[in-house]
Amino acid sequence: MSNASRKRDANHLGGSGGAGTAAESKKSKPNGSITTFFGAPNVKNSSAPGPINFNKEKWVAGLTADQKELLKLEIDTLDVSWLAHLKEEVLSTEFLNLKRFLKREIASGAKIFPPLEEVYSWSRHTPLHTVRVVILGQDPYHNHNQAHGLCFSVRPPMPAPPSLKNIYIALKNDYPSFTKPPNNGGHLAAWADRGVLMLNTCLTVRAHNANSHANQGWEKFTQKVIDIVAKTRTRGVVFLAWGKPAGKRVAHILRDKEKRHCVLQSVHPSPLSAHGGFLQCGHFKKTNEWLRERYGKDGIIDWNLVEEKPSSPPPPPPKTTDTAAATEISVKRDSPAVSTTVKTQTIVTKAEDGGNSTEANRSGIPSSSMLSQEEEDDANALAALAEAEYELSS
Repeated sequence: MSNASRKRDANHLGGSGGAGTAAESKKSKPNGSITTFFGAPNVKNSSAPGPINFNKEKWVAGLTADQKELLKLEIDTLDVSWLAHLKEEVLSTEFLNLKRFLKREIASGAKIFPPLEEVYSWSRHTPLHTVRVVILGQDPYHNHNQAHGLCFSVRPPMPAPPSLKNIYIALKNDYPSFTKPPNNGGHLAAWADRGVLMLNTCLTVRAHNANSHANQGWEKFTQKVIDIVAKTRTRGVVFLAWGKPAGKRVAHILRDKEKRHCVLQSVHPSPLSAHGGFLQCGHFKKTNEWLRERYGKDGIIDWNLVEEKPSSPPPPPPKTTDTAAATEISVKRDSPAVSTTVKTQTIVTKAEDGGNSTEANRSGIPSSSMLSQEEEDDANALAALAEAEYELSS
């Protein structure tokens, strides 16, 4: 998607952001945290990293052999923008004991999710200087081919788990133009690349054993990550805390007298609790209203997950004197799938993520139409006609 297209989508999915929106936001209750507009600078977000006084090579050279072995994953895969602020934390007794625990787990033959090289993928998708939103999860999905280091996200081609389906419903309520990924996909890396830090409380889990790596040290480490964001991202960040555990992790940010950040809380999107207010929480729109006040219109998040495929003109027809071939002309064109709109909401009823879910309603998606193209002088005209007919049918 081009930068221009992405900005258009962001504005479309970000609301008007006008004076009326800001006024409505200021009326929100304090625990809704749309309360820190006072003196908010209307500036563009910069993706340029700030100065980091950290020499990674020198730091690694100063480690003991045991530390280098235990911290190989952090040295190789944790983005330097984060490592610069976490270098003391990873050398703490608690964290080194966590790494020894993981080493024993692997030695025992236990299958660990996500794959080790993706444990810190959140740090590479969202370097510290790019963070504008933080979504807090619990522990990774514990079934095969799901977890890849971003909370709530699953690897393609896996379908969206039930909690993520409910996130889509809430997002659709905020932005009716939102379209779910094709094939009910659940890959959210696009959000992470746009400044949404998608952080689980525990960063690893044993296969098919939820919370199996809880209370081993990850909680302290990821709390440090949250604290670093709150301390260093002084322009302001939106924290989305869904569920009581997530709310406890950002309680100190709510108490910040400077009100630099916005905290939005709700019940968890799990099917067990989403009906208690999550589906109508309005967090995605509120996030962009707040970011627009702080960063300007270019600072809002594009929640779109469907990449636009740029249309390419048909190839020029070759010169030919075969008049028989000129009588058979057809056009080949790729048509993206188009989602139909349903007025009723789809509510997931499966109790746990990772399994098959039942839905109250399903909307049909027309299949792509494919036309072929022969080499002929008026192929361009037919292609243009087909394009116009397709746009009208959309």
